[in-house]
Amino acid sequence: MSQERIRNFCIIAHIDHGKSTLADRLLDATGALADREKRAQFLDKMELEQERGITIKAQTARMKWRAADGEEYVLNLIDTPGHVDFSYEVSRALEACEGAVLVVDASQGIEAQTLANAYLAIDADLELIPIVNKIDLPAADPEGAAREIEEVIGLDAADVIPVSAKEGTGVGELLQRIVDRVPPPRGDEQAPLRALIFDAWFDSYVGVAALVRVFDGALEQGMRVRLMAEGTEHEIHELDVIDPHPRKVPRLSAGEVGIVICGIKSLEEIKIGDTVTSAKGGSTDALPGFREVKPMVFSGLYPVDGEDYGALKTALEKLRINDGSFQYEPETSAALGFGFRCGFLGFLHCEIIQERLEREYGLALVTTAPTVRYQVVRKDGSVREIETPAALPDATEIDRIEEPMILATIHVPQEYVGAVMALCQDRRGSQRDMSVHGGRVQIRYELPLAEVVADFHDRIKSATRGFGSYDYDLVGYQAAALTKLDIMVNGEPVDALSMIVHRDKAQARGADLARKLKEFIPRQMFEVAIQAAIGSKVIARTTVRALRKNVTAKCYGGDITRKRKLLEKQKEGKRRMKRVGSVEIPQEAFLAALKIGDDS
Repeated sequence: MSQERIRNFCIIAHIDHGKSTLADRLLDATGALADREKRAQFLDKMELEQERGITIKAQTARMKWRAADGEEYVLNLIDTPGHVDFSYEVSRALEACEGAVLVVDASQGIEAQTLANAYLAIDADLELIPIVNKIDLPAADPEGAAREIEEVIGLDAADVIPVSAKEGTGVGELLQRIVDRVPPPRGDEQAPLRALIFDAWFDSYVGVAALVRVFDGALEQGMRVRLMAEGTEHEIHELDVIDPHPRKVPRLSAGEVGIVICGIKSLEEIKIGDTVTSAKGGSTDALPGFREVKPMVFSGLYPVDGEDYGALKTALEKLRINDGSFQYEPETSAALGFGFRCGFLGFLHCEIIQERLEREYGLALVTTAPTVRYQVVRKDGSVREIETPAALPDATEIDRIEEPMILATIHVPQEYVGAVMALCQDRRGSQRDMSVHGGRVQIRYELPLAEVVADFHDRIKSATRGFGSYDYDLVGYQAAALTKLDIMVNGEPVDALSMIVHRDKAQARGADLARKLKEFIPRQMFEVAIQAAIGSKVIARTTVRALRKNVTAKCYGGDITRKRKLLEKQKEGKRRMKRVGSVEIPQEAFLAALKIGDDS
């Protein structure tokens, strides 16, 4: 296929603006699927994606379309996620394209991730095609949404295409616009091979499958290739294009997107963002690849059964190759045994990884409370980064603790501005600025990342009745009055429940957590004290009352001293039991750390 008749594009939008439904209509319009194969959100392959109605992994499809000039074009589509936690997937997809379709909801207008993804596409120098989706809704205002696109992003409102992905309205016009506006790839087929690996996954039958975009030269079955970052050589066993099911092809030319299978069995041998070139006479200049992504949220994953540690390690290795933004390293806990300290881009990312491990690999896991990466400045001037409260040095050595700060961009209808500002103030935020576009307000707040990591997205939705959205960027570190909060059960500290909190909120946080734990820790034959402490000072306490056996039940009348002896004996037994007894803490107690404040 001539490069002049290839178009590589992706679909970008805020979450739930109809990207996956639009992808379905594009597949229908190009005849890529037989009637028996059609289903809603066809490109969302994972069970989790279908259940939650969100895209987690970017997916590709190759379509053929006969344009108005009578020529047949090959369109390589990448459907991307919309949630802020999966923005790394979007940035990878943009590197493999020349154009992007920007989807805006006709009833909701521009949202936080609409803006963030549009700027990513502009930075990548892509041709942007704006469309207004869901024009079939009763509350739709396509003209207002188009004006908002012009005011906020700067794209001409006259170029905005009205579309209903549900009914298929405007899809033909969109396909023609893609052919007319998106530039063809500009690779050199005679130059040495250069192909970018922008996604990969593990298949138990063929090993590692790498999704590549060929920029120069061509890939052919049987040729030997070299991975430039790793320096390893492999023979190509199979080449596939996805249209929309994998189909074997003998060759992938410059400008094309496809799957390369080389029989790679070791997960460490491949890296997303690497450049594939010929083993002999290959290129010496690697493609730019992707910026190294830094996790922002950290949580411990431990198997409930210690014997599953090896299975958990293997599962994490397989997930790591498919998700370059996810990182992990081994760690041990006195309470939970051997496990892994994992880094994620956000709380939803953490939740999705945990669910995938449990569903796809059949693992039962305990997850510790999420934390962020702090910078500890010692009195001698040295700086140390820590991700767990256990790694915090002794208080006498610390000069100050700096926490990561984010700049949150929040989009809300005007009537909910007060509720959102109150929420941000409660989370120790400081307002940067505010602007009004139509009936919606854009507020920018500087907030500590630790205050938004667990439930801020849900609170924004609650405060705005589902109409609010937010996006954030890390802006640096700032000193704060932070301290380590320890939780002790029966006098023993539980390291998995320790957390770093602001001093002003330590007492309330400790009391809330102690109260929550009381609900989940089962009653014993002795009293169980649950305490929150800062250093040696206990700042909150609650008690799980002992189970009481009536030892005097069979004493009918008679001497009172006999009853007293039995009660004293019982009391001494409980005292002795408390000295040697250990309390098993169920997984729900660890999850309680994530839900502090839900009842307030």
